[in-house]
Amino acid sequence: MSSLVVVGFPTVSEAETVRRDLVDLQKEQLLSLEDAVVVERDSEGQVHLHQAINLTAAGAASGGFWGVLVGLLFLNPLLGAAVGAGVGAASGALSDLGINDGFLREVGDGLTTGTAALCVLVRESSPDRVIERLQAHAPNARLLRTNLSHADEARLRQLLEQASQQTGGASA
Repeated sequence: MSSLVVVGFPTVSEAETVRRDLVDLQKEQLLSLEDAVVVERDSEGQVHLHQAINLTAAGAASGGFWGVLVGLLFLNPLLGAAVGAGVGAASGALSDLGINDGFLREVGDGLTTGTAALCVLVRESSPDRVIERLQAHAPNARLLRTNLSHADEARLRQLLEQASQQTGGASA
């Protein structure tokens, strides 16, 4: 089962930086992400979702590939590619892979104006190693929600607190 962790930050730029750092950690095999979305509540109170993956573009690319393949079978690869890309883009736009958008908007509604949250869906990780690498952000991070067990959530809070103290900051 995947773990959902929602961490609040005072700025969108810090949440985006942490998301980029998580992607780098994934390349190093320290965690495996299913989704990572930055939720922003702007100065006017509007909620914006900054998705990590553009599902429409991904669907169009995969649909185009399958369309060409089917088109080759029926001796019309250009028509097959066009139809495949269109169908793929439509299915990508209608898909909601990863974290549910309704949940993300609910998180955004709970944010203070001008702040952001990073919502990550993690398949597997080494939490102590990940937090160790992200400890520079710990003083500004607030654990907002998780679907972890009470014991795992308490351990995560403890790791965040320790990382915050090591950087000389105070936990928010």
